[in-house]
Amino acid sequence: MSEIRELQASDIPALSKMFLRVFRAPKAQVTETLSRYLQHFYLEAPGQDMGLSSLVHIGDSGEMNGFIGVTGLPMVFEGRRLRAAICGSLMVEGRETDPMAGARLLKAFLAGPQDLSLSETASEVSESMWRKLRGKALPQHSLDWLRIIRPAGFFVELGRGRLGAARLLHPFARQADNVLRRRMRPGDLRWSGVPAARNGQGNFKAVEVDAAAFAELFTRLVASFRLRPDFTPEQLAYVLREIALPRVEGSAVFCRVETRTGALAGGFVYHGDAGRVARVLQILAVPGQEQQVVDCLIEHAADRGAVAVRGRTQPALLDAMLGKRIAFTHLASTVIHTKDPALMQAFQAGEGFFNGLAGESWSRLATSNIE
Repeated sequence: MSEIRELQASDIPALSKMFLRVFRAPKAQVTETLSRYLQHFYLEAPGQDMGLSSLVHIGDSGEMNGFIGVTGLPMVFEGRRLRAAICGSLMVEGRETDPMAGARLLKAFLAGPQDLSLSETASEVSESMWRKLRGKALPQHSLDWLRIIRPAGFFVELGRGRLGAARLLHPFARQADNVLRRRMRPGDLRWSGVPAARNGQGNFKAVEVDAAAFAELFTRLVASFRLRPDFTPEQLAYVLREIALPRVEGSAVFCRVETRTGALAGGFVYHGDAGRVARVLQILAVPGQEQQVVDCLIEHAADRGAVAVRGRTQPALLDAMLGKRIAFTHLASTVIHTKDPALMQAFQAGEGFFNGLAGESWSRLATSNIE
């Protein structure tokens, strides 16, 4: 008979193999690095001492055939401290013999002791299961966005993942982009790219900072949300240390956006090197200055040589992104489940902060860096 129980350290070898089979290459070999990271991330990291546990599904054969990864996120709502559980990896094998294993895992997770449950990576199948269990999707949190900066370089970079020889075209793409962008006027708004000569951001500028300074900035700027993360200093430092590590897109860049007088306007963090598509993990802004922060982000990435910038939406940023030739698509849904209607209403009204640092996309499990 099948059962669901909490993840244990002894499950890590089997979990590592399942992770590679489901999310990477089925024939890939498990490394000590991957196993060690899975154990630390799900059992030992800051935030994993909140009474919330990842769950494994044991099939009739007595072997693990399902897993739901859970990380804890302390939150606060109008002075009330809450426990949020973030659902990351949800994987099931052998659906033919046990088609309900995934549904049982999700139901067990949602029945946990947390005040609210969240995920920013729900597939169409997962989202359907969340809805059947009284969860709801958050459309304004569920879009991925893309701004092309250097069109030729972007398409070469897009093809590099499928055809390694495409990297040989980078020098030609760079020359084509230089010609195209020089011909664009400073104020041109085109889907195909960003002008080489830009008008600048006037009274606003992006200044690179270290992770510690960004932690202070983050805490200050999320304070305006009614429902927001309430990281301990240790947990926020851990998240930012993880983010500071290089990713496939390149090195991490933390920036503060400020006015000419040095007043704080916002900030952002992304990974991206020259010739790559920069991946934005977080954009923060003082209310009313979202457009300037988004402009500073695009200009900063362009100056570093990025061919495009991509990220995940948040309600406070959508209006600021309209009219900037940013394309939107839906790849996965952000979903929420809670018995407290006030918490649900806060998220639906755009007054809840989620995605980015308050999510799961900052984890190295969300990239191909760790094997």
